[in-house]
Amino acid sequence: MSALPDLSIAEAAEALRQRQICSVELTEAYLARIDARDPTYRSFVHVAGEQALAAARAADAAFARGEDLGPLHGIPIGVKDLFDTVDMPTTYGSDVFSGHRPDADAAVVARLRAGGAVILGKLETYEFAMVGPVFDRATPPATNPWKPDHFTGGSSSGSASAVAGGLVRTALGSDTGGSVRSPSAYCGTVGFKPTYGALPLDGVFPLSPSFDHVGFLSASVNEALLTFDAVSGRTGKLAGNPLPDLAGIRVGYARDWFAADPQTHPAMLSALDAAASQFSLLGARVEEIALPDISRFEAAGAVIIHAEAYAGHKALMAQHGERYSRKVFQNILSGLLLDEADLETARRAAALLTGEVDARFQSGHDVILTVNTLTPALPFSHFQTDAAVWTPMRTLAFNVTGHPVMAMPAGFHEGLPLGLQLVGPVHSEARLGAIAQAYEATTDFTAIRPPRFVSSDR
Repeated sequence: MSALPDLSIAEAAEALRQRQICSVELTEAYLARIDARDPTYRSFVHVAGEQALAAARAADAAFARGEDLGPLHGIPIGVKDLFDTVDMPTTYGSDVFSGHRPDADAAVVARLRAGGAVILGKLETYEFAMVGPVFDRATPPATNPWKPDHFTGGSSSGSASAVAGGLVRTALGSDTGGSVRSPSAYCGTVGFKPTYGALPLDGVFPLSPSFDHVGFLSASVNEALLTFDAVSGRTGKLAGNPLPDLAGIRVGYARDWFAADPQTHPAMLSALDAAASQFSLLGARVEEIALPDISRFEAAGAVIIHAEAYAGHKALMAQHGERYSRKVFQNILSGLLLDEADLETARRAAALLTGEVDARFQSGHDVILTVNTLTPALPFSHFQTDAAVWTPMRTLAFNVTGHPVMAMPAGFHEGLPLGLQLVGPVHSEARLGAIAQAYEATTDFTAIRPPRFVSSDR
């Protein structure tokens, strides 16, 4: 048997149900790996070893009584530090909330616990899910397991680092402008952003309520879908249902959306073209399509995010502004320049853009294929500036529209991952997942591990 933390969730779940392993044994193996690797990755801001082992014992006892609580019963998982957890610190990535203990779990955390999941601890996030990496906080930024002197992307930084580094197989994240998908691209994991509103946001610190999504960073598409199954409250199971081939599937390839952009790394264009070819080989009909200019999405999205972030932080900044990191304070404060007329104009533009993307699906396309980030992960030195640095991505558009997205590895360049996005119609998670699994099954990108610990048995 592989080292226990390297078992997929499905493999570990089967071993648990066959009594080949127990959850305590599995959890101890994960905790040992965190102890060995996380000094390099800095993905966990709090390891809840005692609570995790107690949850594992409870999971084993439930199995012994003949109870099966669901796909994550007895499975260790990580939680982004933007989600409230009643039994461990929740700081939202900010020194403002140092030592904070919420009164209740976030709704999705409560669902995980009810389903028997074992929460290993809290994972690093950019401060209030805003900008980063920053270096004037008590907690240093998480590192990229492929090259630890490179950043992870944000804001689900610790979630991506932990999954890529083999510390968890799946983790909770949140996505307001790409915060699940860009770390997935930079760190070579799967990132799943369901349809806007598919999962409750109660107990998740808000950034922009119009765009905030609960999402997942996972080691494979199937594991992302299993996690969604566990917290969605739906009766249908999305995981484990890949299409045998993609005959009859229409893929709209939004190539011009990034191919002509001078910021697009040549390796990224090659990787996306190769992915489009692979979909064709699987039987899909791949057609180039045009999407609205990205600048329209980014203009409307930026107004809405900054206006809503400022409204949400105004009172807190007045009380504790000196405890915010400099770049985050400056970025949130920019919302002061916006008024209700600006916000209403942006919302009208967002509605029009959503209709234009919906029209692509209404014309018969099952999914849209496009790039995720335009470059591989950058070194930390790139961010040692006085102002926030924005890396080029194509993620915010689908927060504006709310469509579900599966972000997937698409290759590597000089030891760093490259990523793509598959976008589906609203509430098409099952079909999107099946198409994504069919593509994933023909590549080995999700099976490749960072080189530092390939030979390690911990």
